[in-house]
Amino acid sequence: MAAAAASRNRKRDVLAFTGAGLLPVPWMVCHNFHGFPLPAEAVAALSGLAILGGAFLLSWATELAERDIPQALAILVLALVSVLPEYAIDLHFAWTAGKDPSYAPYAIANMTGANRLLIGLGWALVVLIFCWRSRAPELLIHPRQTLEIRFLLWATAYSFLIPLTGTVNLFDAAVLLAIFLLYAYSAMRSESEEVQLVGPAALFDREFGDWGRRLWAVGLFAFAAWGIFISAEPFAESLVEIGRYRDIDEFLLVQWVAPLASESPEFLIATLFALRLRGSVGIGALISSKVNQWTLLVGAIPIAFALSAGNLSGLPLDDRQTQELILTSAQSLFAVLIICDLRFTRIEALGLAALFGGQFMFASTEVRYVFIALYLVSSAVMLLDRGRRRLFFALLFGSVRSEWKG
Repeated sequence: MAAAAASRNRKRDVLAFTGAGLLPVPWMVCHNFHGFPLPAEAVAALSGLAILGGAFLLSWATELAERDIPQALAILVLALVSVLPEYAIDLHFAWTAGKDPSYAPYAIANMTGANRLLIGLGWALVVLIFCWRSRAPELLIHPRQTLEIRFLLWATAYSFLIPLTGTVNLFDAAVLLAIFLLYAYSAMRSESEEVQLVGPAALFDREFGDWGRRLWAVGLFAFAAWGIFISAEPFAESLVEIGRYRDIDEFLLVQWVAPLASESPEFLIATLFALRLRGSVGIGALISSKVNQWTLLVGAIPIAFALSAGNLSGLPLDDRQTQELILTSAQSLFAVLIICDLRFTRIEALGLAALFGGQFMFASTEVRYVFIALYLVSSAVMLLDRGRRRLFFALLFGSVRSEWKG
C-alpha cells in the first residue's frame, strides 16, 4: 500500500514538473522568431502561460535552496527572481520617460499599483487560504521573519519623504539601495534550518542527492527567471494594446492590469506555501518582495531615467502620482503595524483586502485622500495599543532579537 502511494505521488510530481516546465516553451520559441507576428491576444495568452509556469518552477527551486542556504536568503532570492516581470516593465517605462517625459507617470503608476496589489491582495489571500486550510483564526509569523518586517518598516518610513522634492531622484536611489544592500547582507548572515520538502522538490532531493539537488535549484532558477523576463513586457504591452483597441483607460491598465500579470508569480508561489500550511514562509516571501520593490525597484527607477535622459535630474512626480505614492506609503505603514506582533488574523486580512478593494469604486482625488486618511488613522489607532507600540518601535530602533524571543 505504501509503495503504491509512493508510486502515485512520484507520477503526480513528475507530471506537475513536466507541465510547469513546458508552459514557458511556446513563448520562448515565439520569442526567438521575431519575424513571425502574433495578434495581441495570442501574445497575452502565451506569455501569460510562461509566467505561470515560471512561478511554479521558482517555488520548487526555492524549497530546494532552503536546504543549503539560510531560509531568509532563499526567500530573498525567490523574491528577487519572481519580481523580474515588475522590474522589466517599470524600468522600461522609466527608461522611455528619459526620452519622452509623457511616460513618467506610467513608471510611478505601475510601481504604486504593484506595491498596493502585493499587500492588499497578496498578503490577504495568503492569510485567508492558510486560515481556511488550517482552520485557525490567524497565521503565526515566525520570529525569524522580523528581518523582512524591519527592513520593510525602514523603507516605508523613508518613502513618506520622497514626494517632498516633487521627484524620485538619485539621492532617493542611494538611500533605498543602501537599505536593500543592508537587508541582503543581514539575510546572508541569518540562521538556516532543516526543511521538509514536498512535491517535485522532494522528488529532486530523493533522486539526485545533494549535488544534484543544488544543480536542479540553480537550473530551475535560471530557466524560470529567463522565461519570466522575456514574457513580462510583451504580456503587459499586449494587454495595453488590447485595452487601446477596446477604448479602455491606459493609465488604469498600466497601474493595475500590467502589475497583476507581473505579480502573478509571487502570488502563486505564496499561495502554494499557504496551501501546504507553510503560511509563514508564504507571507515571508511576499514581505521580501515588498522590501525589494520598495528599495531596489524604486531606487532603480531614477537611475534608469537619469541614464536615459543623460542628466542627473529625477523622475518628475505630478499631483496624481504624488497622491498615489503617499497612498501606497500609508497602506504599507498600516500593513507593517498589522504584522509587527507576528500575528496576522483572518479579520485583519479581510480589513486589508476591503480597504484595498474600496479604492476601485471611485477614481478621484477626493477618494484617494479619504483612503490615505483611513490608513493613517487606522495606524494611529493601532499604535494606541501599548504592546503593539512597543514592538513597532523595537522594529524601528531597538533590538529585534530581544523583543521577539520565543
